Amino acid sequence: MNLIRSFSQWNEKRNQRIYADMKALGKCPDCTGKGFIMTLTSIHTPTYDSIFDCPGCNGTGQFSDWNSSEEQLH
Repeated sequence: MNLIRSFSQWNEKRNQRIYADMKALGKCPDCTGKGFIMTLTSIHTPTYDSIFDCPGCNGTGQFSDWNSSEEQLH
């Protein structure tokens, strides 16, 4: 159980660090400021078939938009 708890704590600290870095840069943590997310269609042939607007920031790539959508969820 301690191993699982340690991993959980490490992952939470990692996520907090990523969010803090993205906030300092003003970028959405979900899409790293690109405004879109690409999905890989096949592992064997790396082609990106689907490109979607980022659901976290609604395609703007800005941290402020991501933060307001996160606040609405909680």
